[in-house]
Amino acid sequence: MVKEAKAKKTDPKQQLEQLFNNLSKQHTEFTQPLNELPKHEFAKAGLIQGLDEGNLTPPVMLVSLLEGHWEYAADTAKFDDLAYQLLSDIEGDWPVFAVVADGSNHRILALFGADGSDGTHGVDSLPSLEELRNFDRLERDPTFRWSMRVYTRLMQRFDAFHESVYRVRRDKVTNKNSIIYEVAKVLFLESFRVHHAKDLTFIDHEGNTCLFNEVFDYNYVRDNGEKAVSQIKAAFKALKSHPDYIVTADDGAPNGIFDEDEYLKLSVPENYVDLLEAIQNLGPVKSNDGKTVKEHGTLGDVSGDLLGRVFDVFLRANFESKGGLGVYLTPNPVKQAMIEMAMHDIANDDAVMAKLSNGDFKFCDPTCGSFGFGSVALSQIDTLVDVQLGGLSDDEKVNLKKKLRDTSFTGADNSTDMIMLARVNMALQNAPKAQIIHAYNSLNTPALKPNSFDLICTNPPFGTPKFGKDKNSQVSKKNYEFEMEQILGGIRPAQKVVDSYNAYYDHLKMKWVDTGNLELDENGEPKWAGFRTDLRRTGGTVANPVYSLQPTTSGLALGSKPKAKGWGPVGATIDPAVLFIDRCLQLLKPGGRLMIVLPDGILCNSGDRYVREYIMGKKDEQTGEFVGGKAIVKAVISLPGDCFKLSGTGAKTSILYLQKRHANPNQLEKFLPEPQTDVFMAVAETLGYVVKNNIEDYNAGVTNDLDKIVSAYKRGE
Repeated sequence: MVKEAKAKKTDPKQQLEQLFNNLSKQHTEFTQPLNELPKHEFAKAGLIQGLDEGNLTPPVMLVSLLEGHWEYAADTAKFDDLAYQLLSDIEGDWPVFAVVADGSNHRILALFGADGSDGTHGVDSLPSLEELRNFDRLERDPTFRWSMRVYTRLMQRFDAFHESVYRVRRDKVTNKNSIIYEVAKVLFLESFRVHHAKDLTFIDHEGNTCLFNEVFDYNYVRDNGEKAVSQIKAAFKALKSHPDYIVTADDGAPNGIFDEDEYLKLSVPENYVDLLEAIQNLGPVKSNDGKTVKEHGTLGDVSGDLLGRVFDVFLRANFESKGGLGVYLTPNPVKQAMIEMAMHDIANDDAVMAKLSNGDFKFCDPTCGSFGFGSVALSQIDTLVDVQLGGLSDDEKVNLKKKLRDTSFTGADNSTDMIMLARVNMALQNAPKAQIIHAYNSLNTPALKPNSFDLICTNPPFGTPKFGKDKNSQVSKKNYEFEMEQILGGIRPAQKVVDSYNAYYDHLKMKWVDTGNLELDENGEPKWAGFRTDLRRTGGTVANPVYSLQPTTSGLALGSKPKAKGWGPVGATIDPAVLFIDRCLQLLKPGGRLMIVLPDGILCNSGDRYVREYIMGKKDEQTGEFVGGKAIVKAVISLPGDCFKLSGTGAKTSILYLQKRHANPNQLEKFLPEPQTDVFMAVAETLGYVVKNNIEDYNAGVTNDLDKIVSAYKRGE
């Protein structure tokens, strides 16, 4: 008898039933009959609806999970997969929120970007019945269900392809990352099949003129094997420099996606068949009510934010982050929270929304990696256009989105591989002209101009490298310090000519002065004046000048710091994150917003107090106002210690949210004395996962604290 009781207690079906019943009883305000969803191996789900003033609300999905499967609630990509399985046969309205529980854990999710954000993400509470009626994502996208099916299928097929090439058909790739690069090249070619003329041709290796759409097809490769592979490689060689994918940076330099010597390395025909079939054999496109609207779907028919999310999930799941390269891969919960908070404020800023409605909005990530921030921003800007700009017709919205894709997104990175991934990422979302450029160093590239951007979201490199005592390490140290001196001092000859570079504008002599060989343009102004442009000579002698800080909207100063008398230069050991704060503020338009991930030391250490005072000014003890700063601090959110563990660093970090002060309309280089308001502060102890065995484990049953934090910020708490 005891054994029988124990058996009943541990029966999975009974466990699920009990969990689901308990969950249902917590939502009695949804008075309509429960609609149970199809049975599942480890989940039980149903849809509930309520009435608001006699009108049905959109459904909410209740999901109970067996113990050991919480990753399907913690990892939103996996929940999307589960949700599609549960909802695939439902003919009525799809849910816009889900409540998930497993007996120990509980989470609420906004589904599929229904609340105007990028994809599925956690929230801290269900909206009221009245608020639920405002969620209409599925109505705005008439083929969203089909896109969800493709999204789920692509995630599975990309992962399977990566695993197959890595473990079975090794092909001509050397590691996990090189497989990702090859997938990106194939996706680049697919963008030609989707977005270019059907009669596009190229010359193959034998000198024959070939029709691209005929050759770049999984059936053609299946029938022609190595010949087809050779032709596809020739197509890549011909199309990798196509003018539609060349962008011109602000300095006039052309930037393609691939280097001149880049080529397709995949050579096994079966690998091409598998990958091309995954992205081309998508079946007919169906509307949400099940009607066929197009016989043969392509990636161009997939909802843009879902396509970007597939790319991001594939990249994060398979990218080998050893060697420090993982620093580019900011965890998705962090990216989502940063963009969501900024977009919430932008949606309530009439001046910025007016610029956006004219196509004048500018976004930048100067250390962009695979441009994950830009992909999330693109999705949320699309939603702003759809939801907030009600005065525009449907055609006007389409044209505006096209203009924003062509002109609004800028990124820079020093890794050509990451630039390639970023450009392909945006090309998949029909933004091949996104100005994502290779820059040896974003701190001093002339391709990024001051006062250019409305929003910057970035996770810059931080920390000073540690060098060993051996000969090679010391050479590396010398090279690093030389490069930092170049950045801190400006563009100069190859050899250092003086011990201290001091580029500054002398207001007494009314001209630029420098103790080194500062490179000037034809107007007598520095091509790059280093990090001293906001320092003014206000006293001292020619031999021993004294400089003071005079903040301007386009200037820089954090290559210097306060000394005993005035300001003086810092050394090469300065944390580059300090310089990126200054650089990003310089790049922002007055009134623009900055979301940046920083090491906590900059926000807390006494030695970095001057950085904080540079940002927000010094506090006037009589008035209580902060005077002389460049920005208003909007929020500081502490991140968990293991946030970037996969990137090879255990540094404690936080999100800093700044708004650059507005310019004085009568003196555009000067700031208005805007008051520092209350700072929103929060601590995220967990992000929905723990790092185990070099992976992000979403099955550990930990919460994503950023869900509640973002919701609290939006409510003004």
